[in-house]
Amino acid sequence: MSYPPPASYPPVPGAVTPLVYPHPIAPPPGYAVLVVTVNRGPYLVPAPTTSRLKVDGQQVPIPGEGTWYVVISAGPHDVRYTDFMGLPLITTALVAHPGAAHHLSFRFGGWRNRVHDAHGTDVTRFGLWSNYSIALLTFGVIGLLCCGLVVPFTTLL
Repeated sequence: MSYPPPASYPPVPGAVTPLVYPHPIAPPPGYAVLVVTVNRGPYLVPAPTTSRLKVDGQQVPIPGEGTWYVVISAGPHDVRYTDFMGLPLITTALVAHPGAAHHLSFRFGGWRNRVHDAHGTDVTRFGLWSNYSIALLTFGVIGLLCCGLVVPFTTLL
């Protein structure tokens, strides 16, 4: 019994989760490739391990930091990184052209989370402040509240 030869391109994503490849791939006809580069960030726990990449609301299983290749359909897409609870950290919009590779570099920084295209242009539609800047702001407000409430009582004694 003979079997047909394997396809020269990866399976086309549909209702199932898109496949992620660690190497460059040729897209099937009518599809494009999303090249996602993710940095670790300055965090103790790397940002890619606790966050989720979603394309049009569908989770894409990116294993961690590095560069990953995802087959997507041609047309407009909403691409975002969310935290483990679904809160958006970085969002952007992308119009994929058939047969093209579209590069997005997600950068988790010390102050802001941003996304850049292949030319280095900031294409972030929404970028949440990083965990460090949120913690600094929170501790500052708590410090002001504590010192602001404690100081008047110490002058009365």
